Amino acid sequence: MQHQPHTMQRYFSIGIVIFILFLVDLYVFQAVKTVTQSLSASTQRIIDILYWAVFAITVVTFALASFTRGTPPDAYKTYLASTLFIIFASKLVVVLFLFVDDTLRLGKMVFNNVSSGETTFDPSRNKFLSQMGLMVAAVPFSAFIYGMVKGAYDYRVKRVTLRFPNLPAAFEGFKMLQISDLHTGSFTSTEPLKEAVNLINKQEADLVFFTGDIVNNVAKELMPHVDTLKEIRAKQGVFSVLGNHDYGDYANWESREEKTQNLQTLIDTQRSMGWDVLLNENRRIEKDGAYISVLGVENWGNRAGFPKYGDLSKAYTGAEDSPFKVLLSHDPSHWDGEINQKYNDIDLTLSGHTHGMQFGVNIPGLKWSPVQYVYEQWAGLYKRGRQHLYVNTGLGFIGYPGRVGFLPEITVFELRKA
Repeated sequence: MQHQPHTMQRYFSIGIVIFILFLVDLYVFQAVKTVTQSLSASTQRIIDILYWAVFAITVVTFALASFTRGTPPDAYKTYLASTLFIIFASKLVVVLFLFVDDTLRLGKMVFNNVSSGETTFDPSRNKFLSQMGLMVAAVPFSAFIYGMVKGAYDYRVKRVTLRFPNLPAAFEGFKMLQISDLHTGSFTSTEPLKEAVNLINKQEADLVFFTGDIVNNVAKELMPHVDTLKEIRAKQGVFSVLGNHDYGDYANWESREEKTQNLQTLIDTQRSMGWDVLLNENRRIEKDGAYISVLGVENWGNRAGFPKYGDLSKAYTGAEDSPFKVLLSHDPSHWDGEINQKYNDIDLTLSGHTHGMQFGVNIPGLKWSPVQYVYEQWAGLYKRGRQHLYVNTGLGFIGYPGRVGFLPEITVFELRKA
């Protein structure tokens, strides 16, 4: 009986959400009826049945997801839930057009009341606005569906040349490769990552860096992909750091010891793959008698809700005199939060975390994503004085199983002496 209030609250919350879903569908249904009114009665009936069948499936899916929260999703559940969400999000576009229609009709009623004293409200909808709403809604719907079918595994290699006056001459043309945010728990097959690893190895990089979030929640998500990821090759090693998802903070644990063991398993597994996991430490990379330093910190976020596990002062110790420093730090907010305020001799910071929100516009001359309203540095290269930050938009995905605009990224950096 002690859990009854909590259960009742959950029922109430689910009921409120379902009621909102119904109101949105009922509102959008008016646009559907307006546009299809010239069709035959039997055709209209089929469209009506299909429309409300989707609503019923949405309600059942949402209710089941609410009561099985925390259980590992399978491919069917993931793609069904994502498709239904895309349909609902597209309906919100139609709502905007219907709201404009209602505003115009209300304005017309007020005008008639003022000018002639009549208060008649025209119940008929503007067919053009209804058509436009449905047509415009088809654009994000198509884009998001395409993002699931094609975009999620459309791996792209980005090449970036960076010039530094203090780069040791021996490292002229040195090639570093960055991947980030694998989120292996989101993959339903091992084949996509095999393709990605083949592409990585074709770059013949001197160093490979992984900048965090190798899992969604727990270490066991990584296990099916160990044999694939351990095939990543680099002339002078593969280095990695932890991201916010790697600590198990978003999973339920029976004890603190269980959570601690999960993190240790994740670290040990990466090391068994031949990856050097940097836990607030640094490594010296030597070539032809010269050297540079690679520093790696644990997750350090400058946004509410993201803990600061990282200790840059510890990672920096021993690398003070290094002529060139590369820092691996998962969260790009670390750059403004600490790096360029206290460590202005860190030449290049490599981050991930944002995913480019897996959605946006990314064409020459225009780069936009909703995530830019949360993170000042969220995709690509940023410069401040002598310091550089590169934010990789990630190789995997989480939540929405797709990518639109910001495709899965493998970044290859070529170092040059300025």
